[in-house]
Amino acid sequence: MNFSTADLIGTGAALCSMTSFVPQIVKIVRERDATSVSLRMYAVTVTGFGLWIAYGVMTRAWPVMGANTVCLLLSATILVLKWRFQTGQAGKAG
Repeated sequence: MNFSTADLIGTGAALCSMTSFVPQIVKIVRERDATSVSLRMYAVTVTGFGLWIAYGVMTRAWPVMGANTVCLLLSATILVLKWRFQTGQAGKAG
């Protein structure tokens, strides 16, 4: 199988994008604290990935769909953790 330079660059970009969320997830889980995470930023990020997936479906670009689906799941995980640990922190304040 022959890969073009563009394929290699695209694969590298997708891998970087997908793995970029992992350190944040690990930090939140370890510290059980998500107060430093921007809710607005991740809400926009999740929306953007959803739109990229729709674009990938419409243009039948499976690499776009695949990479952005993984990114959507990881960034949505951060949003869920943000909600989970903020809710828990509010209950502990009293």
